[in-house]
Amino acid sequence: MAVLGRVLLITAAAGIGGTGAGGLVSCLFRRDSSRVVSLLLSFAAGVMTAVVCFDLLADAVSPDGGRLPLAVPGILLGYAATGLLNTWAGRGSRAGTGLFLAGLVMAAAIALHNVPEGMVIGAAFARGAEQPASNRGGLLMAAVIGLHNIPEGMAVAVPLISGGMPRRRAAAVTALTGAPTVLGALLGFSLGTLGPTALTLALSFASGAMLYVVFGELLPEAALLWQSKAPALAAVLGIIVGMAIVYA
Repeated sequence: MAVLGRVLLITAAAGIGGTGAGGLVSCLFRRDSSRVVSLLLSFAAGVMTAVVCFDLLADAVSPDGGRLPLAVPGILLGYAATGLLNTWAGRGSRAGTGLFLAGLVMAAAIALHNVPEGMVIGAAFARGAEQPASNRGGLLMAAVIGLHNIPEGMAVAVPLISGGMPRRRAAAVTALTGAPTVLGALLGFSLGTLGPTALTLALSFASGAMLYVVFGELLPEAALLWQSKAPALAAVLGIIVGMAIVYA
């Protein structure tokens, strides 16, 4: 139990601490600067595109692509469900609600995404319980995922703040998106890894939801805020940073 408690504390630092740090960074920027918000939204969209394409979907379809027939419906379902929710909730609402809802959807999708991330940490420490020399692998995995969660936290906080949520509340909501990482670590340490079918469905649904937010909300809003080539460059830089995080 002492070992499990330490694993959960380390995972909480990586999950809640990482996303929370991203939320705090986002709070430093002025909401009334349309150009700054446009660049931040574009950068966050680029990061999330890289995370979806090079991390979530790569795990969802497996290295040989054998689970692609199951992943494609999951992506479309996540995209459609998010689009319908956004359309229904945004009818007759005030300006900025689209970004606010986008932030909430992103928070939910990242929270779901954080469960298998936590399972990776838990499984790594589970191996270390049998082979103490392997504990370094669990610590390294927790550190990488913690850094990986910082831009994800920004992707949640920026739309929430731009949509009107108070900065402190947005930072708190962002930090809470990392809480499922602890649940994942508990499952990973106790039970091993998720079955391939459940993992594919969870990751593909989360990917579809995030793709809707990126291409249906964040990038269009960024283009409206600043009609320039700079937001496109920020998105490209976000993709590069996301790739660096995934493959670090």
